[in-house]
Amino acid sequence: MSQHHPDPARALRRRRKHERQAVIFGSLIAFLALAGLGATAVYTGAMEVSFLERDFTTPEPEDTGPAFAPPPCLAEDTLPVDPATTQIRVLNGTSRPGLAGATDTELKARGFVTIEVGNFRPTGVQGTARIRFGELGVAAAYTVAAHVADPVFVLDRRTDATVDIIIGEEWNALVAVEEVQLAPTEPLANPTGCIPLDQALAKAQPAPSPSPSPSAEAATEETAAG
Repeated sequence: MSQHHPDPARALRRRRKHERQAVIFGSLIAFLALAGLGATAVYTGAMEVSFLERDFTTPEPEDTGPAFAPPPCLAEDTLPVDPATTQIRVLNGTSRPGLAGATDTELKARGFVTIEVGNFRPTGVQGTARIRFGELGVAAAYTVAAHVADPVFVLDRRTDATVDIIIGEEWNALVAVEEVQLAPTEPLANPTGCIPLDQALAKAQPAPSPSPSPSAEAATEETAAG
């Protein structure tokens, strides 16, 4: 009867296999232990993880309204326009009733001439107000602008010197009279970022369409104001 002798090569392969398994399982156990310690530290506040505070979504861009071309610069030494010679349309660009009527009353008290009071469509005009005017009304527009907080200037292709005040969602009221920085003998200041008139005209908006029934709109607005 022959006696069985173990194969040395086979025994060596088996031992190496056991050693590899021990290393793999040992590494896995160590990783799980470290992960558990880290999770515990974060949970208890002992360790801060900055990426948890990051916003992983792209924020929606803020709606700042339409982008208009820079306003035109005034000719040097342009003086303010006499309020009695201006012609202003006051248009409410919000869903809040009565704003145009109240503004019309205040403008008249300051000596301005209003030729129309009504509503602007669509509503939801951003900012405090837009001041809309044509080439002939630049000086008048900047005179009116001294009475309006942070207006947006919009040059269009109208052929007269009328000025539109389009009231926006952030409108409160006209600038207090004592805070209006105008002097009849001091030149008007150019708005920040203005460009030469010819360049501004090349980018001007189309002339506004005439209101179909300004008197009806005015009556509606004045009734709401009351």
